Amino acid sequence: QVQLVESGGGLVQPGGSLRLSCAASGSIFSSYFMGWYRQAPGKARELVAAITTGSNSNYADSVKGRFTISRDNAKNTVSLQMNSLKVEDTAVYYCKAGPWGNKYYWGQGTQVTVSS
Repeated sequence: QVQLVESGGGLVQPGGSLRLSCAASGSIFSSYFMGWYRQAPGKARELVAAITTGSNSNYADSVKGRFTISRDNAKNTVSLQMNSLKVEDTAVYYCKAGPWGNKYYWGQGTQVTVSS
């Protein structure tokens, strides 16, 4: 059974930075897709950034130029460096990875709050 464990959330002031990390365990194989999603109160979950094993990445327009996604295939980890954070970046951030056996897995989520 694959498990994804996120870390790195917290409270930060507008303009500040945070780094989220997600580690996958339970599989010796690196997943093709690893990504970060977020869900703000009352809103749908949305893709923030994603990256493949070939390091092809894509970003939501709202975070381009501020967030950077990276991964370590050997360690099965993915990170999200978030700079110039805005109040509207406040959300629960979720890691997603897969497929393993045609299944994608989600982490438990980590809260990011941007507030002065």
